[in-house]
Amino acid sequence: MSYAKDSGVATEPRTRPASTAVRTRHRVCEATDRALLAAHAQGEPHAFAELLRRHRDHLWQTALRASYTPEDAADSLQDALLSAHRGAGGFRGDSEVRSWLHRIVVNACLDRIRRNKLRRTVPLSDESVLEPLYPRDDFARLDATLVVDAALFTLPAEQRTALVAVELEGYSIAEAAVLLGVPAGTIKSRCARGRRRLEEHLKSMNT
Repeated sequence: MSYAKDSGVATEPRTRPASTAVRTRHRVCEATDRALLAAHAQGEPHAFAELLRRHRDHLWQTALRASYTPEDAADSLQDALLSAHRGAGGFRGDSEVRSWLHRIVVNACLDRIRRNKLRRTVPLSDESVLEPLYPRDDFARLDATLVVDAALFTLPAEQRTALVAVELEGYSIAEAAVLLGVPAGTIKSRCARGRRRLEEHLKSMNT
């Protein structure tokens, strides 16, 4: 205990307060996704950045699989994150935040496809023909992968996103329905139609 100068009044020793910024970062990092989204909606400046840090890899892969080109994926992801940033107050809590973000990204990709009516192309330069980038032993596997990948992009966007969610990302029908915001029966029918079209497309390439 000390005394204020010239006052004779006892005062507690001054201690250095903990950094407010450090406390805030710790609180944000420990929060659940739902708490972060609610905090963001209430004006917490660091909450949305933490959500993005947690889920950005998944959201980027989702955008890539639902878009024709990486450039479209990047633009769609930016649109989706802006929409999520602005619309956080509308989150109803009837799904996980990750599912909510996933659905926003898929919808942004589908919207861009509908607007642009793009068709995926893979330009091949003379140099790449003369100097293959992959060893000959790996070419068959690479070629098969590219064929299936290209075939996916012949499907309507809704069928492709359903198949990607179920077949590539490993979600169940029920989980994919939540992710894409449609009934489970719709996911089943889109997957079934997509598989038939894929089979027909791949058969036509071998005739």
